[in-house]
Amino acid sequence: MAFVTTAEVCDANQELIRSGQLRALQPLFQIYGRRQIFSGPAVTVKVFEDNGLIRQFIEEKGNGRVLVVDGGGSQRCAILGGNPVVQAQNNGWAGIVVNGCIRDVDEINGCDIGVRALASHPIKASKKGLGEQRVPVNIGGTRICDGEWVYADTDGILVSQIELSV
Repeated sequence: MAFVTTAEVCDANQELIRSGQLRALQPLFQIYGRRQIFSGPAVTVKVFEDNGLIRQFIEEKGNGRVLVVDGGGSQRCAILGGNPVVQAQNNGWAGIVVNGCIRDVDEINGCDIGVRALASHPIKASKKGLGEQRVPVNIGGTRICDGEWVYADTDGILVSQIELSV
């Protein structure tokens, strides 16, 4: 898709919004990373205060996908830090959306990748590898399924059942 803003996508796709095929996440997320605009197919992970599964996905080639992490909204620790984000950047991930906290913000802000998270927190998560992968997650008031399309810019984050163009 040639770049258009999320606002333009919404304006051009009112019927998809009414039908629920195009959804907007609640405006809860802070913007991190140098890439403020990103999009791609979602890869979903559900964890709680553990980043083992997140690291497994980041080690794969991203191929322009967006890792969507439902961390349960926890603000007791960071489930994503600088080293994994550098690895995600190097492996070709377009972006990462985290329903939880991150850390190493200065390092992440130097990376050419888009990251959205609720906040930053200095305490790191455990690395047991507990959680679920490629399952529907609920983030920001919106259900997101593996393979759906994520569009993020400075106005917000959209999720669509199909790849969009205007």
